[in-house]
Amino acid sequence: MPSVAYFNNEFVPFDQAKVSVMNHAFNYGTAVFEGVRAYWNAAHGQLYVFRLAEHCQRLASSGKLLRMDLGHTSEEIAGLVVELLRRENMRNDMYIRPLGYKSDDVIGVRLHNLTDRLTIFATPLSPTIDRAEGANVCVSPWRRNDDNALPPRGKIAGGYVNPAFIKTDAQLKGFDDAIVLNQDGHVAEGSAQNLFMVRGGQLVTCPATANVLEGITRDTLLTLAPDFGIPVRERQIDRTELYLADELFFCGTGVEVVPITSVDHYAVGDGRIGPVSARIGAIYRRVVHGDEPAYLGWCTPVFDR
Repeated sequence: MPSVAYFNNEFVPFDQAKVSVMNHAFNYGTAVFEGVRAYWNAAHGQLYVFRLAEHCQRLASSGKLLRMDLGHTSEEIAGLVVELLRRENMRNDMYIRPLGYKSDDVIGVRLHNLTDRLTIFATPLSPTIDRAEGANVCVSPWRRNDDNALPPRGKIAGGYVNPAFIKTDAQLKGFDDAIVLNQDGHVAEGSAQNLFMVRGGQLVTCPATANVLEGITRDTLLTLAPDFGIPVRERQIDRTELYLADELFFCGTGVEVVPITSVDHYAVGDGRIGPVSARIGAIYRRVVHGDEPAYLGWCTPVFDR
C-alpha cells in the first residue's frame, strides 16, 4: 500500500488523497494517466525510473487532448515523481501512476470551464500476464476505439473501458488476453499493450496511425532491435498473419515483453517461446535495470549515492 501521494499541489498521506463522488473525472472518465516503472538494481544500490521524461511528455500530450492545463511542466512532473519515490523509500520495483483529472464536483458533460489537477502515487506491481510459458490469446470480437471517436493515442481514463471489454471477454473464454482489430479490420494491438510479430526474419509492428497507443515500450524496442541486429518494419498487419507468424509478443510498461504462443488455438510457430522474443525480452530487462551502459540515459536514478 502506498504511504504518500502528491495531491492538490502537496505531498500528503496516501489515505488523505481522496475525491468526491461528484468528481467530474469519476463521473465522466475525464482524466488522463501514465503507467511508469521504476526498477531496483541491488548491485547498483539504485532505483531507476525508466524513460521518465517520455512518460511525463506523453501525459502532457494526453492532457492536451482533454484541454487540460496540469499546472506543471513535464520536467516538473518528473521531479515530483522522483521526490515521491524518495519519500516512499522503497528498495524494490515500483509502478508509478501520475494522473491529470477534471477535479470539479459538478454534473455536466464537457471539457471546458473545469479545474484541472495532478495527482501521483506509486505502488509495487505484480506481472499482469504470466510470461513463463507464453500467453494464449484470441482475436477479440470488440474493435479498438477509433481516433475520430475516442483517440487511443491518448491515455484517457474513459477510453480504457474499451480494453476492459476486450480483456474480460477474453479471460472469461479461458484466454490470457486478446488481440484487437481496428475499425478497418487490420490488427491494432493487445487489450492494453502493443503487439510485435516476427515473420520472414523481420520484426514487424503496426504503425502509430493504426489506432494504437504510441507506446513508450514499443518505441524502446523499435530503437533497441536494430542496435542488436534485429531488422524492424512498421506496416499494417492482417488478421491471418497472426496465424502464420513465426513469433508474436506483447509489450508495454506493465507487461514488459510477453511472448504469445497461440492465437485462437493456432500455435504461433512451434507453440513455444521463440528466439527473437526471448532475446529481445532479455535485452529489455537489462536495459530497464540500468545494466546496459549505452542506454543508461533512459534510466533516472532516484536515490543520492
